[in-house]
Amino acid sequence: MSGNSFGKLFSVSTFGESHGVAIGCVIDGCPPGLPLSEADIQPELDRRKPGTSRHVTQRQEPDRVEILSGVYQGVTTGTPIALLIRNEDQRSKDYGNIAESFRPGHADYTYWHKYGVRDPRGGGRSSARLTAPIVGAAAIAKKWLLQQYGTVFKGCMSQLGEIGIPFESYEHVPNNPFFAATADAALIARMESYMDDLRRDGDSIGARIDVIAQNVPVGLGQPIYDKLDADIAYAMMGINAVKGVEIGAGFQSVSQRGSEHGDELTPQGFVGNNAGGVLGGISTGQDITVSIAIKPTSSIRTPRRSIDKDGNPVMVETFGRHDPCVGIRATPIAEAMLALVLMDHALMHRAQCGDVQVATPDIARAK
Repeated sequence: MSGNSFGKLFSVSTFGESHGVAIGCVIDGCPPGLPLSEADIQPELDRRKPGTSRHVTQRQEPDRVEILSGVYQGVTTGTPIALLIRNEDQRSKDYGNIAESFRPGHADYTYWHKYGVRDPRGGGRSSARLTAPIVGAAAIAKKWLLQQYGTVFKGCMSQLGEIGIPFESYEHVPNNPFFAATADAALIARMESYMDDLRRDGDSIGARIDVIAQNVPVGLGQPIYDKLDADIAYAMMGINAVKGVEIGAGFQSVSQRGSEHGDELTPQGFVGNNAGGVLGGISTGQDITVSIAIKPTSSIRTPRRSIDKDGNPVMVETFGRHDPCVGIRATPIAEAMLALVLMDHALMHRAQCGDVQVATPDIARAK
């Protein structure tokens, strides 16, 4: 009920605060026998960590992961896996001026009213820093899903503010600071200039992130209350600053006719994928396609009107180190949440329907 755990069979509970001693998670339900070490997890954390370019927060955190339990002689034991990531570059003094007031657009006001106390240092539990343990946990899920089904996850930024980013190839994503699937040097330079202007202005902007899961088995998800697409949307909305989720055609479905939207089937496979890889809450075996909208960062230097704890009017400026666009580092986080949902549903499917056999072909793979 406390809202710090995610998943049913593959359950992840996070702990810690942005400026506390450490952050981490406990993963319960990982199948035994999976080869696992810190080296399997660290590359995913390195993709998400701060300080990787001038366009993100300059907080210098190595995000080195430690496995405290659940692994013996290099393999998972089936018992809880504890991951620890120590905070090494806190500057809590940057938040002294907001300890008694509320940042517009941030969780300060709601945390205060819900709990009667809040940790203002870097946002405490509401900080996007708490996505690091989720990315670590998802690295384990990704490895298991790859081993079992060949499932792989890919993502990219498709829009930065008003700048659209045409998709070229996922192979370009590691080659620029925006996780953009393009090799257009002029476009990358334009985005860099755009971010430099935002930082000088003390302002922020939002972004759109697209993620897919490929080689997903048919049959994941339940038809009513645990629909796969419903759980994906729930997971994505759990990411800091996400204000919208689309699966498949998403809001384009509004203007599509049924003759266009419904994906036709042939002996060679589905003709399209407007459904985003999910029909009736159950995976089709096609790519799972998801897009998320991320709002502008709430912690900005631009002075803004607010109130203090006594209800008096104040002007708020935030002086900490923040991402002018939190969407820049969101791609590995969105991939992580998708991986955790599919991992959980894969285990649930295996438990209930692992021995189900059907006579009809798996047309999603008959291409």
